[in-house]
Amino acid sequence: MKWTIAPARELAAHAAVWEDLHRAANASLLLARDFVAPLLDQFGTGRELLATCEHEGAVVAMTIVTPSRRGSWATFQPPQAPLGLWLQMPGLDLEPLLASLMRALPGFALVFGLMQMDPDLMPRPPDAARLATLDYIDTARVSMASGFDAYWDARGKNLRSNLKKQRTRLAKEGVALSLRISRTPADMAQAVADFGRLESSGWKGASGTAVHADDAQGRYYRAMLEALARRGAASVYRYFFGEQLVAMDLCVEDDGCIVVLKTAYDESVPKNYSPTLLMREEATRALFDAGRLDRIEFYGRVMEWHLRWTDEVRTMYHVNYYRWSGLRRLHR
Repeated sequence: MKWTIAPARELAAHAAVWEDLHRAANASLLLARDFVAPLLDQFGTGRELLATCEHEGAVVAMTIVTPSRRGSWATFQPPQAPLGLWLQMPGLDLEPLLASLMRALPGFALVFGLMQMDPDLMPRPPDAARLATLDYIDTARVSMASGFDAYWDARGKNLRSNLKKQRTRLAKEGVALSLRISRTPADMAQAVADFGRLESSGWKGASGTAVHADDAQGRYYRAMLEALARRGAASVYRYFFGEQLVAMDLCVEDDGCIVVLKTAYDESVPKNYSPTLLMREEATRALFDAGRLDRIEFYGRVMEWHLRWTDEVRTMYHVNYYRWSGLRRLHR
């Protein structure tokens, strides 16, 4: 196995190779070039490297890595990336890939961190003399194998009753509820602007972490959603009380899966209403009824509301690979 190292800013020149491997590996849309390239554009520091592994004349793995501290490297992992930016052909043993990558990295790498791996996409490897895995977060999904009614009947009585009461109360107050879905590239700039205004009105605005249309986060989400919308792989869900926008989801879709990347809601809505959950109920029903996809992924840390929405929870993981086994023992 031979790794070739190039500046990650040259990803565009290697885009066809990345996309060929992404397709051959049947990888998540979260690792597609259209999702990854804007991450580098908006959050890269210029120190990131693109590493490509060839074996017997074929590209078998690619990744984007960055130095994390002296003697340590890791996959490039801005908060907007739910998965580690690592592509490999299925069935390959991870340990020799990491061993050869360590030798190819500049300087004298002692530890390499492969971050935020999904065990459903890449099975968690067993610990070894130079390899250790550690838990990252628990994350949730909703499988859509049955119909919506069966799924909804399996949810807790309190959740179903509470949302039904909210709808009844809003109807008595003359508030019409509507879910609107945008999918075209031309829709995405306005969607990100709307999302930014919604998020900025709450605690994220006060803490300085909200999306704004003209900041790095806003530019990232606009570029990424526009690119994926051109492939029919992006969707934005807006939920309205009358004409008041009260909740939004930014989503991407691939074969069989929709990923909810970001959610925002209007924190000025009275506390006896749950606009996000009302939106989620209608959106989930629409996804079940459409029958195009088989699961909804959240890829965030499991929250209390996730556990009301699903009992499907799994643990994502990190991998540390060490130059010497003694380093692993010392680190442990």
